[in-house]
Amino acid sequence: MKNLLALNWKMNKTPSEAQAWAEELQSKLALSESKLGDAELAIMAPAIDLQALSWFLKDSGVAIGGQDVSAHESGAYTGEISAAMLKDVGAKYAVVGHSERREYHNEDDAGVAAKAAQAQAGGLVPIVCVGEGLDVRERGEQVPYTLAQLRGSLAGVGADVVIAYEPVWAIGTGKTATAEDAEELAAAIRAELRTLYGESADSIQILYGGSVKPDNIASICAKPNVNGALVGGASLKVADVVGMNDALK
Repeated sequence: MKNLLALNWKMNKTPSEAQAWAEELQSKLALSESKLGDAELAIMAPAIDLQALSWFLKDSGVAIGGQDVSAHESGAYTGEISAAMLKDVGAKYAVVGHSERREYHNEDDAGVAAKAAQAQAGGLVPIVCVGEGLDVRERGEQVPYTLAQLRGSLAGVGADVVIAYEPVWAIGTGKTATAEDAEELAAAIRAELRTLYGESADSIQILYGGSVKPDNIASICAKPNVNGALVGGASLKVADVVGMNDALK
């Protein structure tokens, strides 16, 4: 299964900065030693950047996606962005249930599932995020906690989905779960997906997210149930993205 590098810019980069980033990436990937390798690159950018990225990355093989999507198809929902809007600017993916959305916007599993279902209805592939906080990890309850979150976040959602396991304690802290930690949860998630979706689960990509960098991505993605990464801070510099891309060749 091909690895997916989902680059989550979070609330960074204006449209002009996004254009400059895309042009730099194109230049770097034009070099023979830095062509796209075994990983698919996809940029999860602020919605205001997506039009520029779609234009400047067309025919590059690099996908784009939204950092969130509305649970509603359309209507009087001021400030929200629909799946159809994201699809129309060329998005392939939409992140739902990121830990920051869950924490700062009080999103629960049912709301995440509604967003994921709406993304699929609009022709997008949802990247559904799950993962435990430090208190859960310290109690040794990371597997049952994450699987319960997974089940709730996939209620009514089809198998055309990507799962991102993001231990909250390892996001933006410099702490990184070991490759073995990532595989423990990825294997448990895979088993749960088989319960939900049968054999289709074997083709669902499971990403690891949390302080991923060029120097640790290869060991993490070498694990049998880890199929890429949801990358935060290291996604902002083209040199780091190229380094991660090259590490997965």
